[in-house]
Amino acid sequence: MATTPSTNAPARPDLDLGEDAALLVDLLKLATFIARPMREGVAEPMGLSANDLKIILALGGEGELAGHELSEIMGLPPMNVSRAIAALRKRGLVEPGKDASNRRRKPVQLTAAGCAMFQQTIPAMATVGGQLFADFTPEERAVFHSAAQAILARMTGGD
Repeated sequence: MATTPSTNAPARPDLDLGEDAALLVDLLKLATFIARPMREGVAEPMGLSANDLKIILALGGEGELAGHELSEIMGLPPMNVSRAIAALRKRGLVEPGKDASNRRRKPVQLTAAGCAMFQQTIPAMATVGGQLFADFTPEERAVFHSAAQAILARMTGGD
């Protein structure tokens, strides 16, 4: 089993980041380290790339989205999103959507097979989440969930 750096002690004790920067560094580390269990526990067993999985999760959770919206949500270059959409279309998992109010917008949506794939991700994500949060008390889970929701709302302009 690979070892990971301890999160209990700062890597550079002489560097005082301040509370806000230290929290941001922790969040960035979390985002980086979560990719592996999601890839190995969810994407690969389903025959998906990490980007394919992200698109399926975004479309399953948000509904139809245009490529540039997926690029923003996923933090990926538009070309990577375009390639993943093309691969998912070829597999019959996504299809073009329709935006009656803006004919220039080219959204995509999950097909019936894509919706089924999205549903199949849920038990796999529950397993990965169960492993990651195994030592959390119900109170710690609630605090983490609340903090994550507040950050997401602030960043997306949601409530």
